[in-house]
Amino acid sequence: MFRSLQRPMMALTAARHNVQRRGMTVISSKSAEEYKKQNYTERMEKKGMPVSPHVMIYSFPVVALSSITVRITGVCLWLGMGGIAAHSLAGGDPAMLMASIGDTSILGTAGKFSVAFPMSYHFLGGVRHAYWDQTPEAVTNEQVEKASYAVAGGSVVLTGIAMMM
Repeated sequence: MFRSLQRPMMALTAARHNVQRRGMTVISSKSAEEYKKQNYTERMEKKGMPVSPHVMIYSFPVVALSSITVRITGVCLWLGMGGIAAHSLAGGDPAMLMASIGDTSILGTAGKFSVAFPMSYHFLGGVRHAYWDQTPEAVTNEQVEKASYAVAGGSVVLTGIAMMM
């Protein structure tokens, strides 16, 4: 009974939204071979359907980039801690390894940055989200964008301070 009601509803929805329904396409073995020879773009052009553009043509808003960066820094911190744990489990001395890396000037600077920036950015991103959780009225387009710039600027300052130590 439900299926008999479903078809008229689908037709009504298609008519209401000006959607054309087409019948099932039967593919012979010859047409299947032709289908396999065409790539996705060619098949969509043949049907007259647009191809979705690739993500990289879009200009991401600052807020999206900030959110992505918080996630990436979290993964980097997790991988770093996992590496230190694996080194320790293998019988190494992480403190001695870090001291030896810190002794070389270029590796020491890169090492300090690779720890300080993700730590500060991820921390400030967490503070920002904790603030938003406590004050949802502060979550407006303008405030969110300003907070994203503040997180970026604050993490640069904290990273600079940490690298001078």
